[in-house]
Order: sequence, then C-alpha cells, then structure tokens
Amino acid sequence: MPEPLTENESKVFQTNLHKLLASNQNDELTIARQILERVPLIDGHNDLPHVIRLVAESQLASFNLTDLADKNPWKSDPSSHTDILRLRQGKLGAQFWVAYTNCNTQHNDSPQKTIEQIDLIYRLIDLYSDTFQLATTAQEIEDIFASGKISSLIGVEGGHSIGNSLGVLRTFYRLGVRYMTLTHSCPTPWADNSQLDNPGQEPIHDGLTGFGEAIVQEMNRLGMMVDISHVSVSTMEDVLNVSKAPVIFSHSGAFSVCNNTRNVPDHILRRLAKNDGIIMVVFYNEFIACGQSANLNDVVRHIEHIRNVIGADYIGLGGDFNGVDRVPTDLDDVSKYPNLFAELLRCGWSQNDLEKLAGRNMLRVMRRVEQVKMELSSMEPIEEWIPSEDLQPEHKQCVTEYS
Repeated sequence: MPEPLTENESKVFQTNLHKLLASNQNDELTIARQILERVPLIDGHNDLPHVIRLVAESQLASFNLTDLADKNPWKSDPSSHTDILRLRQGKLGAQFWVAYTNCNTQHNDSPQKTIEQIDLIYRLIDLYSDTFQLATTAQEIEDIFASGKISSLIGVEGGHSIGNSLGVLRTFYRLGVRYMTLTHSCPTPWADNSQLDNPGQEPIHDGLTGFGEAIVQEMNRLGMMVDISHVSVSTMEDVLNVSKAPVIFSHSGAFSVCNNTRNVPDHILRRLAKNDGIIMVVFYNEFIACGQSANLNDVVRHIEHIRNVIGADYIGLGGDFNGVDRVPTDLDDVSKYPNLFAELLRCGWSQNDLEKLAGRNMLRVMRRVEQVKMELSSMEPIEEWIPSEDLQPEHKQCVTEYS
C-alpha cells in the first residue's frame, strides 16, 4: 500500500490537478471559439431595439453601443446584455434583431410602432456599419460572415403588429423582415397564444382561424419564416398542418424539461423535425429552469433533450437577450456563447453537430424557405380581408371604415 502524501505533496498534487483541469477547459473553450470562427453563430432573438426604445427613447446619439457594460444606466439594467464588444467576444456571426411592440398596442398603433422599431434597426446598422450589415438571405449571411461583419436580420415579434392586414405583412417583408412570431403574450383575432394553455384558461380559436391560415400561406409565398414561439399547442399543430415551408421556434425550450407553456412538447418536436424546421433554445430562467435561478447546465439539459428526441439537425440558439431580466449564470450576456459550446464539447458533442447548432441548421431552414418562395412564385398575393365577424366591437374602436 503506497505511503500517504505529505501535506506539502498533497498541496502540490491539488495545484497540478487544478492546472490540468483548467488547461482542459481552456482547450475546449479554444475549440469552441475555433468552431465559431468557421461557422456563423446565428442567434434567433435579441430585443436590443426594444431596450433602446425604453432606456434611450430610440435616440442613438445618446449612447455608444461599442461598450455599455460599465455605463449608466445600462450597467444597472438587468435586461442589458448586448454591446459590440461583447458581441465580438461571443463570436456572433448573425443576429436577428427583433422589432417588438407590446400587446397594449394591439388594435391601436401596433403597425406604426413596429415600423419605428424597424427604422431603429436600420439606423443601428447604418451608424455601426463597420460592424453590422443587413442580411435578408442565407447566402448574404455567409458572405457577410466571410467579410468579418455581423449579419443583422429583422424579426417581428407578435402578429398583432400587422394590424390584421396582409398588406402590412407584405410591406414588412419588403422592409426586410424575415420572420414573424404569430402571437406574443396576447392572442390575436386569428391565433391563440401560449398563455391560453395555462390551467384555468380556455382557447379562443382552438388554434388558427381561416384568416390565420391565410397569413401562414402568405408568409410561405413571401419567403417569410413562420415563428411559433409564444403560440398555443393547437396553433402549433395548425401551423404545421398548413405551412409548406419549414417553421421556426425563435426562442423556446423543451416542455419535458420545464413545463412552462412557452416551451415545446415532444410530440410537436417530432412534427417539427418532419417539417424540417428548427427550435432555437431560449436562455430565460423561467423557461429553462421553471424558476428565477438557472445556470448554463440547465440550458444544456434542454439542448440535450431535444437532440435525444429529434437529433442535432433541428436545434439552434435564440437567447432572448435584452428581452428578459434573468439569465443563467455563465451565460449571462452575449459574450458567453463560447462557454455553452465548450460545455457541449465536454458532453461529447462532435464539432460537426456543434456547427449545425451554431448556424448550419438555420441556414438550411432559410434556404428551404427561400426555395418554397420560388416554388410558389406563380401564386398571386392573397387579397383576403379579415372577416368582420372575427373582430369584436372593442377591436374596431380605433379602425376607420374605408372603401
């Protein structure tokens, strides 16, 4: 039996062990960064434009986006996770910036406020043109990534933003919007949202109405991705029945890991894989750990579960940074993405599968959506109006009659 280590020998052993473990962690972090230098890391959901509206009244001259970490009031705002320095540290290759306006604007001025948010995104890109460049296609993402800039894409969060108008939807597409989340924290007159799946709640439409189906069909024709984060399970089912193109969850988790209605049940995950779509995993603590505290490993549990159910080909990342006030430790701002990839390497993920997670899966989805647009090029724009009977009296209070 070997002699026990002396106190000094034990200290030396522990020191060397810590160095070895740190070296291994650094090796994995180095490999993670190398992966993100080969493949554009595409994040599906960042609410920076909304925070700029709230904190800076959309006035870009009042702050410098280069580095906000130690600047007031940003450093004390729990929803401030993004600046250019941290985007570069996090190896972001492409970011969907979200044009979001809250549900209080529904049936009022939601289209106007959404356009103001789209305008803000354009001004942000123009002001920091050495860092950002607008992208509207998968090929543009790859070309911009090769140039060393960060692709900036536009998503609209909440179908209330179109004011029940297919004409507004088409105009959003022309303005560069490449996905729309069908609902947010409120239902629309044509789709149920996820809160209606909570205990004690009742569906309004039991999914999509006929006009809601027309919206999905028109999004397919335009080449705009249909985002079904925030919708009810019945709405998910209806969208997957109607859509000819792959659909996305821009920022959701796995319901089997955390049973929040914002997350996706396994049977929907399986249908998503058959649809060739993608679920981009969110980082909000309540959706990841069903509580106020979470860590990086909680996010890993969601990613691992989804891979176990449907494989690695249908997963991406949609952090919801700047849209939430509680994020996991070790994944607490946009600079920390390499930590997640390093941890997945430790869990046995191959570099090929991590490239898929980073961006290849989303690029595949975008290319297929673009292909469906080409296949539907002979289809005329849908000129349907929302049926009057679908609108309640309170929906019409701010709507004028015009014919």
